Amino acid sequence: MIAEIGLAALWLAAALAALQLFAGVLALRQNQDEDGELARLVRPAAMVQALLASLAFLMLMWCFAITDLSVKLVAANSHSLKPILYKVTGTWGNHEGSMLLWVAVMAMSGGLIGWLEKRLPVRTMQATLATQGFVALGFYAFLLLSSNPFERLPIPAPEGQGLNPLLQDIGLALHPPTLYIGYVGLSVAFSFAIGALLTRNVTPEFARVMRPWVLGAWVFLTLGITAGSYWAYYELGWGGWWFWDPVENASLMPWLAATALLHSTSVLAARDALRTWTIMLGVVAFSMSMLGTFLVRSGVLTSVHAFAVDPERGSFILALLAIYIGGSLAIFALRAGTVAEGKRFAMTSREGALVFNNVMLSAILGIVLLGTLYPLLTEAFDIRVSVGPPYFNPVSAIFAVPMFLVMAAGPLMRWREDKPARIQLELAIVGAIILGVLAVVAVLGDYSILAILGLALSAGLAIASFMPLRGRKLARVPLATWGMVLAHFGVAVSLFGMASESAFTTERLSAVTAGESQQVAGWNITLESVDPIAGPNWTAMEARVIAQRGKGEASVMVPQARNFWAPAQATSESALLTRWDGQLYAVIGDSAGVDANGNQRWQLRVWWKPFVTFIWYGGLLIALGGALAIIGRVSTDLKRRRAVLRGTEKRAEAEQLKMEKIDGYGTF
Repeated sequence: MIAEIGLAALWLAAALAALQLFAGVLALRQNQDEDGELARLVRPAAMVQALLASLAFLMLMWCFAITDLSVKLVAANSHSLKPILYKVTGTWGNHEGSMLLWVAVMAMSGGLIGWLEKRLPVRTMQATLATQGFVALGFYAFLLLSSNPFERLPIPAPEGQGLNPLLQDIGLALHPPTLYIGYVGLSVAFSFAIGALLTRNVTPEFARVMRPWVLGAWVFLTLGITAGSYWAYYELGWGGWWFWDPVENASLMPWLAATALLHSTSVLAARDALRTWTIMLGVVAFSMSMLGTFLVRSGVLTSVHAFAVDPERGSFILALLAIYIGGSLAIFALRAGTVAEGKRFAMTSREGALVFNNVMLSAILGIVLLGTLYPLLTEAFDIRVSVGPPYFNPVSAIFAVPMFLVMAAGPLMRWREDKPARIQLELAIVGAIILGVLAVVAVLGDYSILAILGLALSAGLAIASFMPLRGRKLARVPLATWGMVLAHFGVAVSLFGMASESAFTTERLSAVTAGESQQVAGWNITLESVDPIAGPNWTAMEARVIAQRGKGEASVMVPQARNFWAPAQATSESALLTRWDGQLYAVIGDSAGVDANGNQRWQLRVWWKPFVTFIWYGGLLIALGGALAIIGRVSTDLKRRRAVLRGTEKRAEAEQLKMEKIDGYGTF
């Protein structure tokens, strides 16, 4: 009965999405105001649809929690003996469940728009909600016609097959939901952009409405990518944090587009410029999230993320991809000429710096897109090509290096027009720091040019990120400015971690017996023992490794080589020892035979990764900066709304304009 309730809720939600679409379109065609017969249906349809889609997802989660083996999806992706956490997270650890999560988050976003947003003109809001209904309807059709998550088995399975062991980790509770909220947030930004384009209402007020949604999507994308990177780092036992895998790129591309969109939206909101840029980036950002969905869910890739291998599903997603991306680009081509130019600015201005960095972000996006799709295209002609770090790292750096340099200088510049001579002292300080670090690191060792550049740029950017606060009363600095400062500093911290890990990592792979020691970057590593243990749904060989640096305190590490039985799969569970200046990373491998004395030998792989944790600390700082910006902007907007209710609208508008003109406020 639970599954039937969920399926019924899903069908009703799809019907309301259709109502939301057609009522919105007809209300626009008939030029109805908000009290029009059709117009009155649009907002309630969005809100009730949100409740029904959420109900459908909760019903599927319930089926997984109680291990209802009469539901095909549960039988294929769960097991009665699995820990309850992984039963629940298994709801979205598969194709159908993850797509239902996508649809539920999208419906909730549309419901929030219908409930909360009152600032846009009626026609623009109708067009926005109609677009959101159109996007949602395609995904409902995909679920109901091609990927029904509530399908019953003729005879309940005696036992479930179990969730992929690599997904049986706390990371599954964090990574997919945050990433999906980011993806769906971009669908909201897309709906706003198309709504404004259709009604010719690309204005600063429109940008102020869209900006919190873009910021929210960007924050969740940042958290999702950060969590996913760390999850893969410790779970896969390979010692790396990013491999330029197509599925990794599928999450990076929307983030790059969203970063550019975020800054363009802020410039439009504050300075009434970059109107066409904002609309175009809204379309591109959602297109990248749709492309990522196709890559991960169509079966063209084989990875831990790619659940769907049915060609019919791939064709369905490809059709949605063509409709959404092709249709939106066609609308943009037809209507872009009707968008007013907006106010002009000099290239030597803050707007000019933002445009330059948007171009650099777009170039990096193009590089990642080409490197991701090229192997897939060549494979269609039976030619296998591998595109990895040797391509992505140096080619991306061509555009990333100037982007970071301009990122350091941009927030220091004035709006509209500025002269570099005005900030020559700040530029000299940042330049001296970059050149000094370059010289020191180059002298200290033979490191790659990219690692040296990364270390130098991170130092300069870290100092530059706080310079917009110079000479200001910190207690009066808006939260949005603090958000910008913190996010830019987070970029510097992450860049430092990436460069340090690349330049200074030390690795040792050896075959050792119990009691034998190895040396790694000043650490003494002793394999004390290897013993069999059992978990709730796995067995393992667990190593007990004693790690000591110099004469410091010894620490115990327990890497495992696990074997799951539902389903049958072997995994490596790494052991991490974190210190302020890096992480010791250990993995136990298979038996390596016996030595001359008949003692069992084991493969032990150990890395010392200096400052690698700064990669993820920086990601969290970036997300925190975005969250502060959201809080600051929403707080300002609420004050403005209260002023309007008190009849002091002119004063509220003056306060809004004053805040937007504060240096740094309109850039994030």
